[in-house]
Amino acid sequence: MGAIRTPRGRWIEEGLRALAQGGPEAVRIEPLAQALGVSKGGFYGYFANRDALLAEMLDTWEREVADAVIERIESGGGDARTKLGRLFEFVQNVADGPVTGLTVDLAVRDWARRDEAVAGRLRRTDNRRMEYLRSLFRTFCADEDDVEVRCLIVFSLRVADHFIAVDHGGRTPAEMNALTRDWLLR
Repeated sequence: MGAIRTPRGRWIEEGLRALAQGGPEAVRIEPLAQALGVSKGGFYGYFANRDALLAEMLDTWEREVADAVIERIESGGGDARTKLGRLFEFVQNVADGPVTGLTVDLAVRDWARRDEAVAGRLRRTDNRRMEYLRSLFRTFCADEDDVEVRCLIVFSLRVADHFIAVDHGGRTPAEMNALTRDWLLR
């Protein structure tokens, strides 16, 4: 009986964890193998080299934070406001997991500042996310400027909420997010 191979997805997830913790420089084969409790030989059964892993990490991130989220929100049905409400809830309640968490999103954004190819992927992914938001807001906002402002607020909150350290007059950040959501959906 042969040894059980570490699944390809585990290498990708561990690579994304390393990216989130230390940037692309932290994505190294030996430390990933150690974190997975395996030898590095299994890595080469899936990936030709480190660059191939980095590309698949970005492919996975791109697919999971855009298309998979959109599919999840759409699968619940309902009108645009219902879908937006479900999207807000999903984004606020997503654990900081190895693929869709904010930490990975921020690490990809930081990496994109130094790598033109990654910047192109980030732009494509952000445009996909924004276009989805636009498609929803357009169903009840006739003014394109209003649509764009609402989309930018939603998207900015996703990226920057983690960095905002302000008192809200006795309200919690969760209460403020709920008020913001309600204001955006009116």
